[in-house]
Amino acid sequence: MRLTLYTDYSLRVLMYLGLKQEGLATINEISESYGISRNHLMKIVHQLGLLGYIETVRGKRGGMRLARSPEAINLGDVVRRTEEDMTLVQCFDPEVGHCRIESVCILRSVLGEALGTFLAVLDRYTLADLLTPRRRLARLLDLEPAQAAATGPDARR
Repeated sequence: MRLTLYTDYSLRVLMYLGLKQEGLATINEISESYGISRNHLMKIVHQLGLLGYIETVRGKRGGMRLARSPEAINLGDVVRRTEEDMTLVQCFDPEVGHCRIESVCILRSVLGEALGTFLAVLDRYTLADLLTPRRRLARLLDLEPAQAAATGPDARR
């Protein structure tokens, strides 16, 4: 199973917004922090807004923030809603047609089980779980001054 860049970047945007303590974040900030294309992020941010994960504020001082608490954002849900195609193999796609060995094929059921297990693991986690090394993540993304982060109560995390 390989997730698309779209899903990867969606998760990164949510992580960034979950770490941002005050104010609104901008696409430029997120793009610079991760070193990823601003153009990719524009489409992703729009979709995350439509899906209800983030809220956007237009205008000169606009930006975005999480629309839900990190604890309320389930990773399995995000992946299901941002992955365009969960078709691991061609026979998972009903539009492709009939496979010659479908009536006796074990591969399809094994891969279906594997996909279900993959998603079940993601279902056990929320965005809050991804943010547990909060200070280190914030420091790496330039969301927190290095000196302040090194002296705080969870500086080692």
